[in-house]
Amino acid sequence: MKFTKDHEWVEVAGDVATVGITAYAAEQLGDVVFVETPDVGKAVKQGEALAVVESVKAASDVYAPVSGEVVEANAELGDSPETVNALPETGGWFAKIKLSNPAELDALMDRDAYEAFLSTL
Repeated sequence: MKFTKDHEWVEVAGDVATVGITAYAAEQLGDVVFVETPDVGKAVKQGEALAVVESVKAASDVYAPVSGEVVEANAELGDSPETVNALPETGGWFAKIKLSNPAELDALMDRDAYEAFLSTL
């Protein structure tokens, strides 16, 4: 699993990356009440808005940690947005992206680096 400074995570299997927000981000948001996932087939670039998550505190964009094409969106989040809070780094994923530039993963943090980053916040 790799992480961004915007608190997204990505886990890669083959050439497909599953994307979500970290436990830290879910905690900061508070109770998630709405999630807008991207359309399948959407092309995204690293750093662009990928999805929207709304909580009782705020609405926030979820940014694509990698570039590629959305091949699957987590439709369950529409009916059960609280899954983002309950399982942020597993079942609360937002989208699966077919990687167009796997080298982008090299710029992301591993868990140890991400934990060190969190300690500076």
